[in-house]
Amino acid sequence: MNIFSKAQDAPKSQAELIYELQARKERHFRANVGLSWFILLFILVFTFSGQEITIGSTTFSGIKVDTEFIRNNLTFIAGGLGETIRISIMSIVLAMILALLAALGRLSTFPPIYALSTFYVSLIRGTPLYLQIFFFFLALPQLGIILPGIIAGVLALGLNYGAYMSEIFRAGLSSVGKGQREAAIALGMTPTQTMRRVILPQALRFAIPPVGNEFIAMTKDSALVSATGFVHELMWRSTKVGRAQFHNLEALIMAAMFYWGLTLILTYVQSIIEKRLAKGDR
Repeated sequence: MNIFSKAQDAPKSQAELIYELQARKERHFRANVGLSWFILLFILVFTFSGQEITIGSTTFSGIKVDTEFIRNNLTFIAGGLGETIRISIMSIVLAMILALLAALGRLSTFPPIYALSTFYVSLIRGTPLYLQIFFFFLALPQLGIILPGIIAGVLALGLNYGAYMSEIFRAGLSSVGKGQREAAIALGMTPTQTMRRVILPQALRFAIPPVGNEFIAMTKDSALVSATGFVHELMWRSTKVGRAQFHNLEALIMAAMFYWGLTLILTYVQSIIEKRLAKGDR
């Protein structure tokens, strides 16, 4: 018997046994979650399948949907995905800029800047997003400012989410230790250089995961822009064809599936980003 076979036959340590037990529990948990997802998905599909299933003496009937309508209008509704994603990307970029400026303002010791930042956050948080969209689209024309529907929607979404995300950026900026600021000053960096080279990189690393959550939420809230009637995104297309052909149920189910699928993809991408950022903490 060689040295390698002896090493393999050696009894495992308590730490190794505990690790294997935890790994086995984790695999068992994931398997049960996967099975539960499959069952729930089956129930959801059956609910709108129009089929009947008998369990014992009880018969359950699914809701019958017009599959021909779905086939004929699937491409038309899917055509709004590009506009939905475009609105979301433009809005999140604007929101991040405003959130960073608002966070810097809330950390400022200059009263007018601090007041402007807190006033902006309070005003936007105190009014509904739906109202803000209509304000830019319907109220501003009375002042001679006419904005296209997509611009009004992006401004409203960006301002709204910028106000809420300002707390994320403020927490990220505050998380950078005072010692690092003092070290940067000791190295001869100006306040601008300290902010750009030391504080912002660390704060953005802290803020990116929650910003991902906000982007996913914004993707769904972009449906409110359809209320202007001039932005042909996913929700607008589904409601238009559903009302025109009296198949609102099928149209909204398709829109829901597209939003759900998009959310799953974005959630997966966000999990990858979070894992990559978490490597720096090890």
